[in-house]
Formats: sequence, C-alpha cells, structure tokens
Amino acid sequence: MSTKPTTTDLEWTELDQRAVDTARVLAADAVQKVGNGHPGTAMSLAPAAYTLFQKVMRHDPADAEWTGRDRFVLSAGHSSLTLYIQLYLAGFGLELDDLKAFRTWGSKTPGHPEYGHTTGVETTTGPLGQGVANAVGMAMAARYERGLFDPETAQGESPFDHFVYAIAGDGCLQEGISAEASSMAGHQKLGNLVLLWDDNHISIEGDTETAISEDTLKRYEAYGWHVQRVAAKPDGDLDPEALYNAIEAAKAVTDKPSFIAMRSIIAWPAPNAQNTEAAHGSALGDDEVAATKRVLGFDPEQTFEVSETVIAHTRAALDRGREAKAEWEKGFAAWRTANAERAAEFDRIAAGELPAGWEDKLPVFETGKGVATRAASGKVLQALGAVIPELWGGSADLAGSNNTTIDKTSSFLPEGNPLPEADPYGRTIHFGIREHSMAAEMNGIALHGNTRIYGGTFLVFSDYMRNAVRLSALMHLPVTYVWTHDSVGLGEDGPTHQPVEHIAALRAIPGLNVVRPADANETAIAWREVLKRYTKVFGKGAPHGLVLTRQGVPTYDANEDAAKGGYVLFEAQAANGESAEAQVVLIGTGSEVQLAVEAREALQAEGVPTRVVSMPCVEWFEEQEQGYRDSVLPPSVKARVAVEAGIGLTWHRFVGDAGRIVSLEHFGASADGKVLFKEFGFTGEAVAAAAKESINAAQR
Repeated sequence: MSTKPTTTDLEWTELDQRAVDTARVLAADAVQKVGNGHPGTAMSLAPAAYTLFQKVMRHDPADAEWTGRDRFVLSAGHSSLTLYIQLYLAGFGLELDDLKAFRTWGSKTPGHPEYGHTTGVETTTGPLGQGVANAVGMAMAARYERGLFDPETAQGESPFDHFVYAIAGDGCLQEGISAEASSMAGHQKLGNLVLLWDDNHISIEGDTETAISEDTLKRYEAYGWHVQRVAAKPDGDLDPEALYNAIEAAKAVTDKPSFIAMRSIIAWPAPNAQNTEAAHGSALGDDEVAATKRVLGFDPEQTFEVSETVIAHTRAALDRGREAKAEWEKGFAAWRTANAERAAEFDRIAAGELPAGWEDKLPVFETGKGVATRAASGKVLQALGAVIPELWGGSADLAGSNNTTIDKTSSFLPEGNPLPEADPYGRTIHFGIREHSMAAEMNGIALHGNTRIYGGTFLVFSDYMRNAVRLSALMHLPVTYVWTHDSVGLGEDGPTHQPVEHIAALRAIPGLNVVRPADANETAIAWREVLKRYTKVFGKGAPHGLVLTRQGVPTYDANEDAAKGGYVLFEAQAANGESAEAQVVLIGTGSEVQLAVEAREALQAEGVPTRVVSMPCVEWFEEQEQGYRDSVLPPSVKARVAVEAGIGLTWHRFVGDAGRIVSLEHFGASADGKVLFKEFGFTGEAVAAAAKESINAAQR
C-alpha cells in the first residue's frame, strides 16, 4: 500500500485556502437557512472537492458536456453541497442565490444532486453506493468508447482518454452494491477510475464502530485496486498537498482502479459539532455557525460571505477550462484528419443516429413456428450487432439463458485476462452474478454517452436491480434491460424463480417502459422501437425493460402497430367470416396472447364476434392519441378480458367495471410450465369463460 508520494507540483496559495474555508461557511449557512440538510460532510470534504475541481480535473465549466472532460460522481449524494459549492465557485452556472435556495421548491440545488436538473451534475445520487457503481460504468464506457474510435493510440495519448473521479462515504461502502461494483472494477482493471473514500467514522447512528470493523483498504486491495491512505494535517483537516500527490500517483497506475482513503473529521472545524453524528444530517445551529466562522476568520454576523477576490480566483477555472478544451481540440482535430471514417462514425453516434439501413438487418420470423421470445431477442441482437458497433452489453452470468451474447468471440475483458476471447474493447460484457451493480453500471455507461447498453438477467431478479432501475427512469436514461423467464411458464425451477408480481411492480415505476412481446416478430419490432427511441436529450429518453419468455410461443404475422404498444391482432368476425362489431375484446400480453387467440376461436365458433388485442407495452399504448386508443379498445365495448400470468393490477383500468382479468394472485410451484398454466387456469377455455362472464356483466 502506497502512503507517501514523493513529489508534488501543487500550487496552493492563501487564496486557495480562503476559497476552501469559504466553501465551509457556505455549506453551514445553506443548511442553516433552510433548516435541514447535511452540513458536516460538505465542510470536511471542502479541501478534497476543491482540489479536484480547481487543481486536478480536466473540465470546462462553460461546456459541461464536453466529450473530453473528466467525470465526477458524488456517490455520497446527501452531501450535495460538496458538489454545488464547487460548481458555483468554478463557474458552471450556479450563483450565490442558488445556494441560498438550497432544498427549496424550484431551485437548482435540490437535496440530492439530480442529473439534467443542475449543470455539472453527471448523475443522480442519493441511494448510497449507486454512485460508486455509476462511476464504474462510466469508466467501462470510456474504455469501450476508446475502442470504437481510437484503439491503436498509446495509453494516455488519445483524445478519448480521461479519468472518472468519485467521492464515496462510509455508507456508500457499506451498501452491497459498492462491493459488487468494486469487485467488477478490479477485475476489469479500470485504471481510469479514482475513488476517494471519506473515512470520517461517522454515520447517522454515531461512530461507525456500531456497525463495521473490517479493514476497508485490505478489502480493496483484495479486489485488485491500487490503494493509498492520505494522512490528515496535525489539526485534523484534510491535507490538499497529500491528496493531490495521491491522485497523481493514482493516475500513473493504468492497470488498476485506484482507491484513496481520506481520514477526515466531519464538520471540521466547528468547535462543538465536529466529529458528531448530529453534524451529519442536521443544521449546526446559529451559535455553532457563528463560532465556526470565528475560527475561520469570517464575520459571524454575515451569511453567505464570498469575497470578490475569492470568486475571481476560483472563476479562473473558466479560463483554464477554455485552454484545456482548446488544447484537447487540437488533438481531436488531428485524430479526425487521420481517421476520417471513424470521425464520421463518431459524429453519427454522438448525434444519437443509427447507421443507414440498420432496420433491414432485423430478422422476420416464420409465421406459425413456436419460438421463445428470449431466443428471438438473441437473434435480433446478433443481427444488429454487426451493423451497430456502439451497441454492446451482456448478462449477470446468464447469457446462455438470456440470449444476450452479441458476439461470442469478443468479451469485454482487460489485457492479461487468460480467456481466448478477451479483448479490452470487446462487445460482450460479463457482469458476473451482480445484478444490482449491473443495473447501476448500465446507468453509468448510458450517462457517459456514445454507446448503447443492454443487460440481462431473469425477471425475478429485477428485485435486486430495482433501485438502479428506478434511477434509470428518474434520469430518463436510454438503458435496455433484458428480463427473461417471465412467468410461471418457466416451469420446474419453482416459485423462487417464477415472477408473479414483478411485471406490475415494474410498470409502477414512472418513466420505465415495460415491453412484453407476444411472439418473435413482436420482439424484433420491440427492439427496433427501443433503439429508435434512444436520445441524448434529457427528458426525452426512457429506459426499457424487455420481458421475454423461456418457453416457445406461436409466431404471428408481423404488425407494425406493435410499436404503438397495443393493436388489433385479430378482428372480430361474423359467422360468414366478414368483419363485425366486437361483442367482447380480449387483451393479452406475452405468452398469454396465444390464450386470447384460442379463446377467440372458441367464442367465434359460438357466434360471439371477438377481437384480440395484443398489448406488448402499456406505456407506449398510453402515449398514443385518444383516437387510436379508442380504435383499439372501443369505449362502446364494455365486455373485456385481460389475461396475463402475473398479478392483475395493470389491467383494471383497461377492462372497466364489467371486465374480467385472468391473472395469478399467488406464488407458483415446481412443475412443467404447461402443467402450471393448466393448473393455474391459464387456458383458452378459462379466458373464454371469463369473456362470457364479462358479456353478461356488460348487459346488466
């Protein structure tokens, strides 16, 4: 373990120290003004955050989306002022009034950092540990991006080389997601990742001795990280010079991610509040804020005190950023000249466009043939992988079951990995049995930009992923989840692996589009629609979850209206075979569409004109104009049945008071999937019987 880098070129003046102390009093004042928040960590971390933003990172505050920038992730999102104050000081667009409006309605400074809301915020953080995994994903994406555009250039000399910095707290590292992600980062040898640990020994319940006694540095050494500890100054404050030296040493290690432990004292230098749990999540109080200002040489009678000399000094980051970007652009222009085809590809990908003719590569499946939608999805991925190089992804050790291997000959693995398909720029990611971090890493990959990411596991394990999936939706990220083995139809693995409540629960996440195709052709259309919906414009994108079967299902003729989320698969007919007004509408999704089709045949034979609606995506359907929705589900037809092999929460609003839902309101069992469908009432006969009940109810 390295402890003392031997050289430094850090320039640190009295103005730098005054700026750090200004950050501290601003944090105290902001929390005191609103009456709630987390002042202590922002105060103690001020030297570290200032060093990163003013002395280390390559960024341009005037262009927060610059491709060549370093990324910063505040995993300890509760300490949002740590980030906001540096964005203010450096000139990213926040001003003093924004800090005064901290945690209030409509402000640019909400309680936790929110991507797309505040310029300079690279990801939404708050749930602890998510940011660690986001940072790992960003570092992975940076390597894949380099492989797309500039793989031959020596390390450190490409315009696509940059670093990802993250600050994590004790809570972040206690959450299991950070262990998953950190293990992945070590295995991938992500030398472009630097994680700073705020080792302040305090959590909400007091000293961290209440809950943890492991040697965290040895844990990270075991993960395969380059590990350093930075000693504090004799007075307990963080030492910017020691921290700067440690970061420079970390940047020099290109075959390992770097972990830097910073021993800090929370709320330093507040005379009475420092090193207390109260300073973590509560305002210090007027007297303590005033006392802290006296210690730091500020006027205790003033609030939000920022001298003109300090802000002029810190806003010089704008000049440095402009110069750094101009220097980078010289190298980027040289790369463009030497790599015309790759430059054209970069422009296309950066614009969110897909290559010409890509839709022609989508497979069309033979009608009538039984195909599992997971298998169809795999064929789509392999077909598109050949023409969309930015599309990549994998699975949480279930690729053979999820059919998520885009290229069997190319695995995203670092140099030195012994597997024959290992390639640092490979197409197929092996996330390992780490579903939670996989989802959060996918978020980081999407946030980084310039690639299109997907990742798969069994639907039942979406529970492990839910917090990260929720953040995908909150950030409007173009992430694609491939969830297979979608119902009790998976069979003998039994109730532990059979999702029942999961589809409805996922549909409950605002902004997540859940797509459950009925057959192979709907699966291909679904993938096409998902890829077309990709956008880099915040608020316009959305994550998608493809919910796919293990078992084979009948293949119907492709219908382009599947991209609208719901459409008429089979129209109602009179006895003479001509179109007729439907007496009942049967709505199905996924593998249960075939049951609606079977029921229609029986009902039609009895003289009951019956329409079958396939609804692969409720969210897409509800985006459509009312006229289209009414054309699919006519308001005049009150007799309706929805059938889905899961709980029925989704369908009440579609079937109405006279409608019926054929659903599963209990856990499954271990048996063949066909047996379970029969035993649990998922048959054409059961759907037809429900239709008759609904018809009777509608006539009352």
